Amino acid sequence: MQNKITKLDFVGVPSTDAERSRTFYLDTLGLRPDEKAKYEFWVGDTCFAIWEPEKMGMTFTPQKNAHIALHVDDIEAARKELEAKGVVFLGETIENPVCFMALFTDPDGNDLMLHCVK
Repeated sequence: MQNKITKLDFVGVPSTDAERSRTFYLDTLGLRPDEKAKYEFWVGDTCFAIWEPEKMGMTFTPQKNAHIALHVDDIEAARKELEAKGVVFLGETIENPVCFMALFTDPDGNDLMLHCVK
């Protein structure tokens, strides 16, 4: 391929209620809001873009089995903080040889995870 892919510009996150999603990503997860776009947020250099498929004539379907891995330095502390804000995790924290993962969903059912490299 001549035009090499060099980075990930954004992750599109489908929603049935952009305002509810905005509150979740800003207030619950604490993502940094974009200065120019109300429904975009930043995790490091990656943009989360909330969009409503039904407003574009498409059927809403939550993103499943492609968990967006949100890096944290202390997975148990981050998990406890989110649980205190009402986030329900899908089982116990998973440990494998290289990392820890704690799975949860956003209010629309999109799969997310807290992720911590050992």
